[in-house]
Amino acid sequence: MGERSSGAPAGAQDHGDTLRRDFRTLRVKMVLLGSSGVGKSSLALRISKDNFKNNTSPTIGCAYLTKVVYLGDVTLRFEIWDTAGQEKYHSVTPLYYRGAHAALVVYDITKRDTFMRAQLWVRELQKQYIPGSTVIALVANKGDLDDERQISKEEGQRVSVDNGLLFMETSALSGHQVSELLLVIAHRVKQSIGEQQGALTEWKDTSLVDLNRRTFNPFSSCCFNAPP
Repeated sequence: MGERSSGAPAGAQDHGDTLRRDFRTLRVKMVLLGSSGVGKSSLALRISKDNFKNNTSPTIGCAYLTKVVYLGDVTLRFEIWDTAGQEKYHSVTPLYYRGAHAALVVYDITKRDTFMRAQLWVRELQKQYIPGSTVIALVANKGDLDDERQISKEEGQRVSVDNGLLFMETSALSGHQVSELLLVIAHRVKQSIGEQQGALTEWKDTSLVDLNRRTFNPFSSCCFNAPP
């Protein structure tokens, strides 16, 4: 009992073995920072659910979402903290980005003041973190409004190079380069932070799951699968 049938090909793995396979999942805290109205909430929703909603209300305090990324030998569970961009919440924002493994500093390509504000956020983050402990990306959002652009791509790239940041132009509306951004962040977190002993903690689902009843699908559409 429990032996593989004689008709199974050598090296084959039966369905039950596949369902019982352990998936090592590491927790990654990611925070979105930037001025009010740059599209942080829309970007967070696009990252988490691949969805977009018009007329989103300003975030009060902070919103929380999750996203799972598979990188072959490890799974990263992004815990996404979408912070409020209004000035009155600035004093409490450090409570949310403290201990973050990744930070997306977002600006609106049609509003130069948000670009200047993003650079202030970058400087503030650089004071808080030891180099290599946090992956920081400068994100130029609302790429679908290219006709109204006030900040060139070259300007954003120059600031990123000067500060050693990742850089990506995105559109939360269309989803342009949002998956690419997440994938780059995931690989960078795995390479630069995941190698540090104890830097990423393991996430365990505390709910009881009967895999044989297929109540859990590690490759469901809610998750983003990275290519090998």
